[in-house]
Amino acid sequence: MGETNPPPATAAAPPPPRIQAVGPLNVGAGAIHPPRDQLNYVEFCVHSNPSWVEVAALAFLHYLVTLGSIVMLSTLIVPLMGGNNGDKARVIQTFLFMSGVNTLLQTLIGTRLPTVMNASFAFIVPVMSIISDFSSRGYDDEHQRFLHTIRAIQGALIVSSFLNLLIGYGTVWGRFSSGARAFEWGFPQVGKCVEIGLPMLILTVVVQQYMKGIHERVTFLFERYSLLLLIGIVWAFAAILTASGAYNNVPDKTKRHCRVDRSYLMSSAPWIKIPYPFQWGSPIFSASHSFGMMAAVLVSAVESTGAHFAAARLAGATPPPNHVLSRSVGLQGLGILLEGIFGAAAGSTASVANVGLIGLTRVGSRRVIQISTAYMIFFSIIGKFGAFFASIPLPIFAAIYCVLFGVVAAVGISFIQFTNNNSMRNLYIIGLSLFLGVSIPQYFNEYTASAGHGPAKSNAGWFNDILNTIFSSAPAVAMIVATLLDNTLDAKKTGSDRGLSWWIPFQRHGGEPRNDEFYSYPSECTDGCSSIDTPEKFSSCVKKSVVIYVLCLLWIDFKRSFCFRTALWEQ
Repeated sequence: MGETNPPPATAAAPPPPRIQAVGPLNVGAGAIHPPRDQLNYVEFCVHSNPSWVEVAALAFLHYLVTLGSIVMLSTLIVPLMGGNNGDKARVIQTFLFMSGVNTLLQTLIGTRLPTVMNASFAFIVPVMSIISDFSSRGYDDEHQRFLHTIRAIQGALIVSSFLNLLIGYGTVWGRFSSGARAFEWGFPQVGKCVEIGLPMLILTVVVQQYMKGIHERVTFLFERYSLLLLIGIVWAFAAILTASGAYNNVPDKTKRHCRVDRSYLMSSAPWIKIPYPFQWGSPIFSASHSFGMMAAVLVSAVESTGAHFAAARLAGATPPPNHVLSRSVGLQGLGILLEGIFGAAAGSTASVANVGLIGLTRVGSRRVIQISTAYMIFFSIIGKFGAFFASIPLPIFAAIYCVLFGVVAAVGISFIQFTNNNSMRNLYIIGLSLFLGVSIPQYFNEYTASAGHGPAKSNAGWFNDILNTIFSSAPAVAMIVATLLDNTLDAKKTGSDRGLSWWIPFQRHGGEPRNDEFYSYPSECTDGCSSIDTPEKFSSCVKKSVVIYVLCLLWIDFKRSFCFRTALWEQ
């Protein structure tokens, strides 16, 4: 047989082409969405401002959202305290006044984020404990019981406020922070007047989301101002139902939630009333009341921290650094101290609803929030006008909160994108903390509703208040569980999976250059105070901080989007 040559070698098959994220997608392939530390969908971020007309309209909307929470809380606690309609009107005015003052302070020298400081439901448990204590003392006059109760709340707020001042200005909170209850005020309140609340909820979703794209101008108006329009429409609808006699033969509870003619509030509110220190009398101090209130102060700090992170993301800012969170919690303590002095019936926290409103309107301007404080302070002094807007049925506000709370909850979940979501360790921590954050407070709240007291019931009332307050708060429980697990389960070996490489630069002072754009104070107001090494310089800086300080603050704020700087935190 003859020798044959081997067949020529065939060329290697070329590698298959990489699957692209565009065009028709094969099974298992799709676009990859890289993590974003700043959202780029906002039209006006923290330091950019819309026109003054838009600012005024959006600020009024933020005022209405703030008012809804205040009316809900006042409606809940004032009757239990023994207060009458006039007392309720004054409590609402005091809440509004202090919300305006504390919000203005936070946006100027606190986080400088567009967050509203509002009355917090986290204080319900210790407030209820104080109410129960004074209810058992047998007052002949209910108004006297109200006065003694609110004076005891004042004393507890004043004492507990120093805890926030300590952990805030002591920088403890900022270091600690590096490691839902609101849902109860959503649809459960809508269900108390379905014919008003449900249409508001449906219209909000349809107009805000499904009517986009009809026309560019229509989309702009609906996205920015639809809530103002819908509040007016549904409020008018509720007025028609009230005038037609639809609620004449219904239970009193239904009337309170559905009717718009709350004449008791309008008639009880004074035309002009300026809240002043110790308006109810001298505070009553009690160690047991103060310890219980301290737990609420800590819970409100947790809720505020989460709201600040959500506000930063929705407003197009970087995550707030540790020192910013510390000074915000310290300033929140100062705000609670002022609330105790002025006689508010509860402390404050950063409003989750107003943060959600930033996401809906796509306007995160600091100026909008600061102008809204003018509405709060004005309507807290001119009582009749404030009472008029307070007559909006609560289910209308509750329907809005269903959307706003949902937006903020989703923003919180979005931070998971910076961790390894394929890690079973991370999935375990996220799942357990979320589930227990909902389940444990639900158990505490249901137990309290049926038994009249929380599951923690010992002879030490202050100890009961601490446990019942902390574990009735969904954010507090979720934070405790997540922080404990994240720092004990393979913490040293899984730094990259935990997202620390992304997180740490934002938390350090000066670690991320972009932070200065949103959180630092401009130097116009502190020239000459950068170094204080002699008594003369200290005296000069103090004089500037007291006199020129405020004038410079106001001028720079309007000139450069309310920019402000103080050297005290820089030392």
